[in-house]
Amino acid sequence: MDPTTQQRIEALIASSPVYVFMKGSKLMPQCGFSNNVVQILTTLGVPFDSFDVLSDMEIRQGIKEFSDWPTIPQVYVNGEFIGGSDILLEMYNSGELREKLAVALAS
Repeated sequence: MDPTTQQRIEALIASSPVYVFMKGSKLMPQCGFSNNVVQILTTLGVPFDSFDVLSDMEIRQGIKEFSDWPTIPQVYVNGEFIGGSDILLEMYNSGELREKLAVALAS
């Protein structure tokens, strides 16, 4: 990945305590997995920012290299990569996600 794309990704992640790289927008997710992430975070009442990877192919490919994770969506909390839809769902069901987000948003 070129340094400019990496800097853009780092700046996006740093811009919000909870950041999601997804297909579509919060109001109109463009895939079921992105929709799952939006629904989980909305249910928890967690504010988050997002980036539509369908709008920028450099970011779409770059985020996969950045995280070494092959799929979208990708969720970051305080700059730390948490995972995608399946991992978020597991963490939500176990209660771990609520705890992690409460700690992250309190700091």
